[in-house]
Amino acid sequence: MKYNTIIFDFDYTLANATIGIVSSFNHAFSKLDIPACDAESIKKTVGLPIDVAFVQLTNDKNEVSINNFRNLFREKADEVMAKNTILYDDTVCTLQRLKKSGFNTGIVTTKYRFRIVETLNTHGISDLVDVIIGGEDVKIPKPSPEGLLLAINCLKAHRNKVLYVGDSLVDAKTAMAANVDFAAVTTGTTEESDFLQYPCIKVLKNLSDLFDE
Repeated sequence: MKYNTIIFDFDYTLANATIGIVSSFNHAFSKLDIPACDAESIKKTVGLPIDVAFVQLTNDKNEVSINNFRNLFREKADEVMAKNTILYDDTVCTLQRLKKSGFNTGIVTTKYRFRIVETLNTHGISDLVDVIIGGEDVKIPKPSPEGLLLAINCLKAHRNKVLYVGDSLVDAKTAMAANVDFAAVTTGTTEESDFLQYPCIKVLKNLSDLFDE
């Protein structure tokens, strides 16, 4: 592998937080007298900024509605997200293998950084990730390259030695904007064929496939 730095998206790349995400969306919708949304529709918005996801699901662009939704979502997420976030079976062993082999590792996500830290601490693997860039760390969310470039800078890495791994077209666009290589993983809602319209060095069925030549 030509890389020395592997940076990951979080939701549907390293972990499945569907239960907490759907619960938080529908809690907020209920409080706002908006009909509940089905899990599959909500899942397809994961990776988008929360306000963009709200507009996509409701077609409501009112700033007051968006702010109310954001606050209500966070209220429920504080209660349910960490305990309902499940790491994929090969997440820990993949991160362990990378660290043992001397790779720099990072996470760049639209999710709040403190939620990622909470999850990693819960599983006792915070030492396997060198840098975490969350939604609160950037002015412009993905697919802006800001967060990915910030992580690369923190790790003192060279872009031609960096691989970004993600499950969505937002992640593919982020890597392209940052001018770094991208590997897709199909553990989210995006099909392999959809990734092929973007520069993609490989499409993985799961994280373990990273190590396949």
